[in-house]
Amino acid sequence: MSGKQKLLGEERRKAILDLLRKEDKPIKGGQLAELTNVSRQVIVNDITLLKAKNEPIMATSQGYLYISHSAPAGAERIVACQHPPMRTEEELNLLVDHGLTVKDVTIEHSVYGDLTASIMVANRVEVANFIEKITSTGASYLSELTEGVHLHTLVGVNENQLDKAEEALKKAGFLIQTNE
Repeated sequence: MSGKQKLLGEERRKAILDLLRKEDKPIKGGQLAELTNVSRQVIVNDITLLKAKNEPIMATSQGYLYISHSAPAGAERIVACQHPPMRTEEELNLLVDHGLTVKDVTIEHSVYGDLTASIMVANRVEVANFIEKITSTGASYLSELTEGVHLHTLVGVNENQLDKAEEALKKAGFLIQTNE
């Protein structure tokens, strides 16, 4: 820690909320720790306490994000996909190349039920960072628990944009087809 004064308890959590509310992009836990002069683990605990008080904070691969209820209106869709882990980057790039944000991934686990993890990628740089974080930490993709079957929540400007991306997923063999 530096010579700065350490922010304590509620004052620190208020400062964290203020910082997150002002930003429209994620802030890394290490950056919040530096700004409040505490360890990253203290920030993790503070975020947990804030979430317990129903503050809409999302942990993403790029940092913490305050989910504003005044987000611009758009279209959102859940799609069902299946592919091996080595095609994850290809799938995510296909979606962001269509101008979409990939909000999350959900799997149906046989013991825990639905498991959802934030992804929040909207461009190729964010996809590359996400893939690098998975690779460098040795983490597994959730879809590895379900033979590659997973859902994505996609966010776009309008339904037409989502339709085009869904068609591209189908052509690339990612989309799970329903028998109609």
